[in-house]
Amino acid sequence: MKSNNKKVNFILSVFNEKCPKCRKGDMFKKNVPIFNFPVMHDTCEKCNYHFDREPGYFIGAMYISYALAVLQGIITFFILHYSFPSLSTFYELLIIILVMIVLARKNYKLSRVLYIHIFPW
Repeated sequence: MKSNNKKVNFILSVFNEKCPKCRKGDMFKKNVPIFNFPVMHDTCEKCNYHFDREPGYFIGAMYISYALAVLQGIITFFILHYSFPSLSTFYELLIIILVMIVLARKNYKLSRVLYIHIFPW
């Protein structure tokens, strides 16, 4: 039971963008305008865990972001293809690109949070 609770806490802290150490402090600043790039705190406001790593640390997060975008594209394709079989390929592609653009900001944040949770210092 304890192991299952640990997994739930891990998943919740990743999706809520919390610190990998204390799981209470936010990793990203809130109320950043939607068209601005997400801003990550340098340290956790609760436990002073250092988020900012050496240059190139988050390159691995790009692979996670890419995998998330591909997965979202595939899921969107199957939903469109089987829900609207008469929809042309052009519109399917257009909707898939739109979904990827809409979710790009969340993918960026989620991939960084997931990466730092998998590879903490």
